[in-house]
Amino acid sequence: MTSELRVGIVGFGWMGQVHARALSRLMQHYTDSPLAPRLVAVADTAVDDRAERAAAAYGFEHVFADWNDLVARDDIDLVCVTGPNFIHRDVAVAAARAGKHLWVEKPAGRSAIETREIAEAVDLAGVQSAAGFNYRNVPAVELARELVSTGRLGAIEHTSVRFISDYAAHPDGALSWRFKNEFAGSGVLGDLVSHAADLARHVVADIAELVVDRATFIGHRPQAAPGAMHYERGYGALGEVENEDYVNALLRFADGSRGILEASRCAVGEQNTYGIEVHGAAGALAWDFRRMNELQVCIDQDFQNAFYTTRYAAPGDGDFGAFQPGPNNPMGFDDLKVVEARRLIESISRGGPVGATIHDAVVAADVVEAMLESSTERRWVVL
Repeated sequence: MTSELRVGIVGFGWMGQVHARALSRLMQHYTDSPLAPRLVAVADTAVDDRAERAAAAYGFEHVFADWNDLVARDDIDLVCVTGPNFIHRDVAVAAARAGKHLWVEKPAGRSAIETREIAEAVDLAGVQSAAGFNYRNVPAVELARELVSTGRLGAIEHTSVRFISDYAAHPDGALSWRFKNEFAGSGVLGDLVSHAADLARHVVADIAELVVDRATFIGHRPQAAPGAMHYERGYGALGEVENEDYVNALLRFADGSRGILEASRCAVGEQNTYGIEVHGAAGALAWDFRRMNELQVCIDQDFQNAFYTTRYAAPGDGDFGAFQPGPNNPMGFDDLKVVEARRLIESISRGGPVGATIHDAVVAADVVEAMLESSTERRWVVL
């Protein structure tokens, strides 16, 4: 018999709405779910009436301006933390201490220390957690992981990971919280590199050592209007950008293979250029988020003059069958969050982790910290 999972969401910008949609759709895709989500409350401090509109559009029963009021409620089982980085630690720790399960977006904390504080609170409370590493949930990525782990590519030799975007490419882009370390913790490292590091780890192996170069290309930006996001234009006097626009890293993985990781938030001409290429002694594969449902595969051929073929995701690959009946009926970004919600619900039902958790966010945070150390001290860092 299906029980109810009562949900509160803190922060109702784009990602908060993605969480709400994912939880609302979960029973449509997973009819066997042991828990049925119910959207109880939302908390948001937006200067407009976003939270009130959310209540009407998504069916929330209660709306709060202060997240403490939401966390304190007895009728909430799960808290989704989807606001800006600077609230993640406080909300997540308070929710865990209140006995709530936790779904927190990356980077969970502004630093590895904050992320560990969340993990410790989760462990002490005995609640379950999910971290927002949604690219793990792509069926084609799950297939790539399987091909690597079963040895179809042979011993892995080198991997390339690229997470490149243009969201901060305009020099008049507003000086939002993302560009201030007090609020963001880091720049493209926390925003995109945390995803890239988790993807590489999920598909290939843990990152063991790294050396990094980083750069800030747009050093000053116009002030942001109240509540403005990073893709909006600023106005008036310029303020200093305190964190990095670009990162390039050499990697050594725990399996002995090598890698390259590159990320940028201000690459003109690029939008969501997220992907991974893995080369082994006997084959290779490549995945590009812009063609999310396809995996380029080069296996079972000679060592020279081999070629890639396109393998389309299909039922049997990851959770594809919960969304589409056959190949070339593509899944989309929001579907990955439904998968994420499903795995969290499995964690809660089983009493043990399924999918990416806060402890995976700790690993990603450690990679980000090591990259900051490496680029500052101009040396290899061992994790």
